[in-house]
Amino acid sequence: MPTYRYKCTKCDHEFEEFQSITASPITFCPECDGRVERVITGGGGLLFKGNGFYITDYRNSKYKSDAKKDLHSPDSSTGSSKDSKKTEGSKPADKK
Repeated sequence: MPTYRYKCTKCDHEFEEFQSITASPITFCPECDGRVERVITGGGGLLFKGNGFYITDYRNSKYKSDAKKDLHSPDSSTGSSKDSKKTEGSKPADKK
C-alpha cells in the first residue's frame, strides 16, 4: 500500500497515512479537525535487493572494454577451470 502525506491548512500539522490506492483521501486533520490537503512528495527510493544486481552492472564503457580484453587475454585462467569441471565425470541430472 502506498504512503500518502497530508498537511493541515489550519494548524500546519503534517502526517503520513498508509492507504489503498482506491481509498478516498483524508479530508480532516486528526489534531484540530481542520481541512487537510495531500502533499506531493518525491516518492520512495529505488532499492536493489537480491543477488541479481552487482556494482559492475553499470560501469562505464572504458571499464567494460578493459574487462573484455582481460577475458580474452592468453594468460587468462578462467577457461581451464571450466574445462576441468566438465571432465570430472559427473553428469547433469535429467530434467523431466
